[in-house]
Amino acid sequence: MRDDATKPSAMTPEAFAALGASRIAYVRSVRSDEVAFRYPGAPQLAPGVQVFVLHAADGTPIVLADSPESAAAGAASRQLETVSVH
Repeated sequence: MRDDATKPSAMTPEAFAALGASRIAYVRSVRSDEVAFRYPGAPQLAPGVQVFVLHAADGTPIVLADSPESAAAGAASRQLETVSVH
């Protein structure tokens, strides 16, 4: 039986999202058709193209790129470490 003192405390979704917010980022692949819907204010793109979005740990979009390497370069230029999200 576990003692309450040794139980891990639960993090709120907000606290978890803020963890590493200024140091960690991830790249997400999306279809260009979804960009206007998901990211208001993004440039209009030709339909049917795969694009890559660099996100801060909290989900804030940072860079829209045409390749995962370009998105990762955007992270490196901002001194962010990219992580894999599954």
